[in-house]
Amino acid sequence: MKAQDYPKPVQELIARLKRMPGVGTRGAERHALWFLQHGRADARALAAALTAAADEVTPCPRCGFFAANGELCTACSDPARDSALLCVVEQPTDVLPIERCGMFRGLYHCLGGKISALDGIMPEDLAVTQLVERVRQLPGCEVILAVGSDVEGEATALYLAEQLSALDCRVTRLAQGMPAGAGLGQADAVTLMRALEGRKKL
Repeated sequence: MKAQDYPKPVQELIARLKRMPGVGTRGAERHALWFLQHGRADARALAAALTAAADEVTPCPRCGFFAANGELCTACSDPARDSALLCVVEQPTDVLPIERCGMFRGLYHCLGGKISALDGIMPEDLAVTQLVERVRQLPGCEVILAVGSDVEGEATALYLAEQLSALDCRVTRLAQGMPAGAGLGQADAVTLMRALEGRKKL
């Protein structure tokens, strides 16, 4: 006698949902059953939205952020942006936290990762050549390296600074220090060192 189980389409839906970050087997099963029992219209709308995103969303041809149908992203197509400021980030998702702080009005460049020999990611795997070419076309600009402060991020920042050293640009690094609301006991040695180095007069 066969044990009762979900029909094959439901099993496939659960398997697909389970592949999403942060969704386990039980969560995938709950979502799948909700769509079937309460949200069939929502399920069709979600399927349509996923299809549209997969078909239409592409990297911005200039900076690498998310764009639509091969066009320039919102920042790159905005003439009010300060083209003399170029913020370099690891991933496209790193752009939004900077945008949401409301302080930066320049342009972006997404590398697509960071140098990590252990993971087999070398400079040629990143959008470094494109960055050098952009900076070459923006004489006198400031390049802000907003990559992580871990070992790989530091290696990436040093490599980029070296690649840009012969060009007419000013290379800076994001200041790093104590996070708001944290005490000294929660800070690691690197954070404390950077906080001390970046101290300002009151």
